[in-house]
Amino acid sequence: MGVDLARLVRPLGWASLVANIAIVVTGGAVRLTGSGLGCPTWPRCTDESFRAHGDLGLHGAIEFGNRMLTFVLTAIAIATFVAAWQTGRRSLRRLALVLALGVPAQAVLGGITVLTDLNSWLVALHLMLSMAMIGVAVLFLRRLDDPVDDPAPWTRGRVPTLAWLTFATAWAVLYLGTVVTGAGPHAGDAKTERNGLDPVQVSQLHADGVFLLVGLTVGLLLAAGTARRAVTVLLAVELAQGTIGFVQYFTDLPEVLVGFHLLGASLTSAAVTWALLACALPARTTSADHPLEAVPAPH
Repeated sequence: MGVDLARLVRPLGWASLVANIAIVVTGGAVRLTGSGLGCPTWPRCTDESFRAHGDLGLHGAIEFGNRMLTFVLTAIAIATFVAAWQTGRRSLRRLALVLALGVPAQAVLGGITVLTDLNSWLVALHLMLSMAMIGVAVLFLRRLDDPVDDPAPWTRGRVPTLAWLTFATAWAVLYLGTVVTGAGPHAGDAKTERNGLDPVQVSQLHADGVFLLVGLTVGLLLAAGTARRAVTVLLAVELAQGTIGFVQYFTDLPEVLVGFHLLGASLTSAAVTWALLACALPARTTSADHPLEAVPAPH
């Protein structure tokens, strides 16, 4: 039984990545449909019930449905941790534990945002925590390619330094995107106050960050060497995300495009983490040819 669980660690790692991206997209759907306060309190949906009742209408059903997805994420996180534990590898256990602890942390932070009537700064923090969990899931998958429980050390040099700079810039851009959202019309509820910043000014700042990020990524691509594939994927995601961002800005932020932009933000977090790991960690080819053999059976 233990061997079977250990051999499931890679697909469960991918499931964790997909689930964390999905929770961002579904959370965005809650916000874009104005259902952020569909369940007006937390941890219950109402003061009397954990479930949404008919009086709450469609908004209540949407918000309650998103809350239920937390249980799916919890199940995946627990299964990933159990599988990682069966491998006997401390590095995988620690990362799986972080992924598991991220679920209740997100639930509590989400509850606080509801109790504060969707405070835009807390909503931003809620999204950034999901971005971090996506990055941890990518690191978990990368560590599976270490053939033994001896994680590859971070390397130094021109390319790793540029990769770290690109990574930091990407995170700044992601955060600025949440600030833009906090100044814009999609509050999650018709009565929710915005952050009070000028949408045009913060959008321009966000766009400037995007231009810097793309420039750094192009430079990283020219210097990447064996990591060129990962950086190419990152550049493609950035260009697609930038295109969606500009189109949505000049078309008055239609909900569908904003939803795709949220998906793009998740993919950006995953791609920039992958590029960083490809540039700043030495390649381990032993397990790339035999990925299942990369996870040793417990003794």
